[in-house]
Amino acid sequence: MPAAPATAGQRRSAKLAPVAQIHACIDIGSNTTRLLVASRDGPGLRELVAERAFTRIGASCESDGRIPAETIGLTATVVGGQLRSARAAGAGEIVAVATAAIRDAPNRDELLEAVQRETGLEPRVLSGQEEARLSFLGATRGLARGASAPVVAVIDVGGGSTELAIGVPGHEPGFSASLRIGSSVIAAAHLHSDPPAPAELEAARSAASAAFEDLGAPPAVGALAVGGTATSLHRIAGHELDPASLQRALETLGSASSAAVAARFELDPERVRLLPGGILVLAAASGCLGVTPAIADGGLREGVLLELLDGHVAHGA
Repeated sequence: MPAAPATAGQRRSAKLAPVAQIHACIDIGSNTTRLLVASRDGPGLRELVAERAFTRIGASCESDGRIPAETIGLTATVVGGQLRSARAAGAGEIVAVATAAIRDAPNRDELLEAVQRETGLEPRVLSGQEEARLSFLGATRGLARGASAPVVAVIDVGGGSTELAIGVPGHEPGFSASLRIGSSVIAAAHLHSDPPAPAELEAARSAASAAFEDLGAPPAVGALAVGGTATSLHRIAGHELDPASLQRALETLGSASSAAVAARFELDPERVRLLPGGILVLAAASGCLGVTPAIADGGLREGVLLELLDGHVAHGA
């Protein structure tokens, strides 16, 4: 069952900037629906409000990929609550985007119409290439730019897909790819025990590695990891996600129930249950690229807002 909307404990806020500078993005993802309200801060953004709710769209999908009516209703309600939070924070323009589980669902229009009825927003369904590009923009916004800037890879491990983008910060990525593998996909297919059994983890590792075979990605000097897996891993593995750190994190997750690990590291149990799959996908992507990623300060939502502030996004309410 999808979880209830975000509680006050899942929200962060800061002193608000002038209303005209504030915009918001609601990201309807495979695992979570997230709100980011931010204002322009030099070349980047200043976060004002962030909310998260585990709507679990991907995990709730039926065998043919259809999103159940119950999940559609819950998601519309969550988006409605996040819209009210954005307006209360003074957001001038609010956009909603939707990713893998929604773009692949045969009844995705039912969810989009339910959100529009509830909120007036018309969610923009991102293609895998758009998602990769926007994640790259949001993740690299604070890096050095120009002809001498190094080539960077951005790895966005989501619930229903993983996006890779490689390029020079400040420019469009020269390479991007979207693969239909993510933390929810791995968990549903292979990780059925709590904690996951060693044999389950090995099967999941093999599936994750196979997804990145023959990718043909160009070399990169460094890498950044974005998405729920990366941000949650910070508490367990630290900022640098080298193979040894990822393996230690897997051992921690395999040593106790998701509830126990969640309590120990102050994480949501839903996120902990999905973390092993996300770690294995991230490890496979890193191995394919031959780089050790650091956790980025931004990602998809930041990329959407940077484009919005630059006047490139016309959708919203």
